[in-house]
Amino acid sequence: MEIIKTAIEGILIIEPRVFKDARGYFFESFSKREFDEKVVAILGHTINFIQDNESMSSYGVMRGFHFQKPPFAQSKLVRCVRGSVLDVAVDIRKGSPTYGKHVTVELTEDNHRQFLIPRGFAHGFAVLSEKAILQYKCDEFYHPEADGGISIVDESLGIDWRIPADKALLSDKDTKHQLLKDYDNLFSIDAPLY
Repeated sequence: MEIIKTAIEGILIIEPRVFKDARGYFFESFSKREFDEKVVAILGHTINFIQDNESMSSYGVMRGFHFQKPPFAQSKLVRCVRGSVLDVAVDIRKGSPTYGKHVTVELTEDNHRQFLIPRGFAHGFAVLSEKAILQYKCDEFYHPEADGGISIVDESLGIDWRIPADKALLSDKDTKHQLLKDYDNLFSIDAPLY
């Protein structure tokens, strides 16, 4: 596996080693041993993933920006197993030098990339293909009472979603999220990322 650092510390892109031949391909989508060996060398500690989630969406669906409030904040390891998505993580740690900044990565069934998103970041994505299936690991269980969100169409974030406005599909819940500027301190800059 290759680890790609991004412009924001703690957000990583992971490219697995894929073995291809005339029959198709094979790769280890997750190996705790290799993940710990390579990612811990960068982060300095392990991540214990305890829940796997999957979502299926059609073209134009935009989900997010989602996060869980402390003490139930989640780290996520996201991958696209069908189609393609534009996946985005936004730093929502007030006082962080990268507060309000984001990292985007296109995750596809062909590039097999994975996106490691730390606690203290909001996560969202837009479906670029006809259909897309996302799978992601979390290091904290879902807690509905800690559910939080930031508007995925918050223009202050400056994200090019690559979806025309008339084709964007958002849930009723996601249309009601606040803008980032309307939030008080949710995450401390001193809180651990993982």
